[in-house]
Amino acid sequence: MGTIFAEFDSSLVALALGLAMFAAWAFGRWHGRQLRIGAGEVPISKFEDACLALLGLLLGFTFSMAIAKHDQRRLMVVADSNAIGDFYTCASLLKEPIRTELQSVIRDYAKLRSELARRRVDEATIESALRQMQVMQGQMTGLVFQALEAGTPIAGSLTSTLNGVSSNHAARLAAAKDRLPTTIVWLLLVSAVFSSMLVGRDQGASDKADLAGTVCFIVLVGFAIYVTLDLNQPERGLITVSQEPIERLISLMVR
Repeated sequence: MGTIFAEFDSSLVALALGLAMFAAWAFGRWHGRQLRIGAGEVPISKFEDACLALLGLLLGFTFSMAIAKHDQRRLMVVADSNAIGDFYTCASLLKEPIRTELQSVIRDYAKLRSELARRRVDEATIESALRQMQVMQGQMTGLVFQALEAGTPIAGSLTSTLNGVSSNHAARLAAAKDRLPTTIVWLLLVSAVFSSMLVGRDQGASDKADLAGTVCFIVLVGFAIYVTLDLNQPERGLITVSQEPIERLISLMVR
């Protein structure tokens, strides 16, 4: 799937991160108190501000990447729907019995794509559906070949729209598998943990613990990372790509 974080539920990753951040804060506060007791006065450090600034930068950068990939998947659904619709329209201009046979295959193909996107499926189910789509594409190619042999006057348009369906299938599949790089996600998580530790160290050194503020900080960072990772799981996340364009197309395909 391109990254290990696509294999784990984003809520579990966010929960584990929240616990790790709280543990890091507690350790940092203990360490800060030890420094204050040993040295009497701990000099002011800018490491906390720098680490928090880096965390904010990474959060914004990673979230923008996830949103961009999500938008790309949404655009691919629209392009896929348009390609299937154009091919269906060309098929409606063919003579019987090829017209009915080709339209039936196109309709089943569109339904399979819509159902696969709506359900939460595992990798084995996805691979099975992709093989089924390849079979359907082969059937569509065979029917188009029959129409060309019969001397259809729309040979150019029919071939072009068939190629559009195939190319959009490949583009949509590539967009669905395009995930956040694992290295960037790890950097974000590690920065969140170290930021919490430095916050705790500063509070321990100054003997001014702010438990409520720290919990709010951890919750907000955890929720932001949860949304970012959820966008990275298009096949099973809560934030999904709308299938309305292709569903509307299916409703217009009259048998």
